[in-house]
Amino acid sequence: MRSRWTLRSWTYVVALAISAMNDRGRHAAAPPGGRAKRLVSVALLVAGAAALLLGPSPAGQYIGNRLARSSSAARPGPGAHPPAGVTGAGVAANGSTPQAAPPAAGGPGPTTAPSPGPVSPSASHSASADPVAGALRRTGTGAVALTFDDGPDPVQTPLLLDLLKEQGVKATFCMVGFRARDHPDLVRRIAAEGHTLCNHSWQHLTNLAKRPVNYIKWDLESTNDAIRAAVPDAKIAYFRAPGGNFTPELVALAKQYGMTSIYWQVDPRDWDHKKDPSDPAHIARVVASVQRYTKPGSIVLSHDNGQPDTIEAYRTLLPWLKERFELAPLPA
Repeated sequence: MRSRWTLRSWTYVVALAISAMNDRGRHAAAPPGGRAKRLVSVALLVAGAAALLLGPSPAGQYIGNRLARSSSAARPGPGAHPPAGVTGAGVAANGSTPQAAPPAAGGPGPTTAPSPGPVSPSASHSASADPVAGALRRTGTGAVALTFDDGPDPVQTPLLLDLLKEQGVKATFCMVGFRARDHPDLVRRIAAEGHTLCNHSWQHLTNLAKRPVNYIKWDLESTNDAIRAAVPDAKIAYFRAPGGNFTPELVALAKQYGMTSIYWQVDPRDWDHKKDPSDPAHIARVVASVQRYTKPGSIVLSHDNGQPDTIEAYRTLLPWLKERFELAPLPA
């Protein structure tokens, strides 16, 4: 019934348009006043038809809803180019998107990224090994895994790689697709120096799990393709959802691409500068947070994109961590 009503309505509009054009042609030489009256009449008829289509009738509601959803829900299928204008929307001006605070042990996985705020040690640094919506929070061994998100950054990532090489430490890099596309040389260096590769989505949309399935597939495939364009034989064994916003469905979808979903156990919120009065204070807070909450088996979250203070924090943290823990990348 709805489709028949919609078809009749559209037919009515098309008929009106044709009639208006014919009428305009027949009366092209009519006096100005007559033409004005006819144009007003046609405009009123078209407006009435539009109201019929987009008004509160079932057909109008149906068409209106479809039109409203089309701009946000329609996404290219796998193999298509990124949507026009995609250059990193969803990533904050400082280069990172605020991460969702981890839930309490055993609680449900996060679904939105809340505004930055005070971190509760019992929530954000829980010692529970329970996964979040099926995503891993611990390494499963006694080794500590350092993970760096949102890169590669053409300035900060080389500095971090130099520091890791100097300290003899391997890490896991969770890369954003369009940045991997733009900096293939850094993707190659990360892989060549023995670090583990991780898919961190194409453009860091924190509501990725709520997007249509065809978009999520395009997103994951495009990110993997960008990484493999630089390193054709790259093993991409892990996926981290932007903001840590996992759902069981997103975890299952990543698994179809051979990727294990990883969350974290330690989050120093190195991207959040609002609570710190200065860079030295920020660095000190990041160092203290990692030192306080890291335990054997922890997955530690940090960021290399747009975060020079994080690099400085790890100049202190790497020697300290090496003295107390085995540091290893997540196994690929």
